[in-house]
Amino acid sequence: HMNKIASLTFVAALALPSFAMADGAADLDTDGDGVLTIDEVQASFPEISSDTFAAMDLDADGALDADEVASAQEAGVMPPTES
Repeated sequence: HMNKIASLTFVAALALPSFAMADGAADLDTDGDGVLTIDEVQASFPEISSDTFAAMDLDADGALDADEVASAQEAGVMPPTES
């Protein structure tokens, strides 16, 4: 029964709006606000400098949204995340 509950919980979590980011990037979003701050990115990818983060932050709002994460990953600037 435990595996079934865990599976249902996982599926329910994926349905939440904060999980709109693709490729597991939502796992980096530790506060669940739907965007990634430099601290959240560097917690998983310490090699990403503030300059690199600023280059990925296309609208310069201090956070990466799903489109910015996707663009950075497609450009090879940010490592892909596991979903």
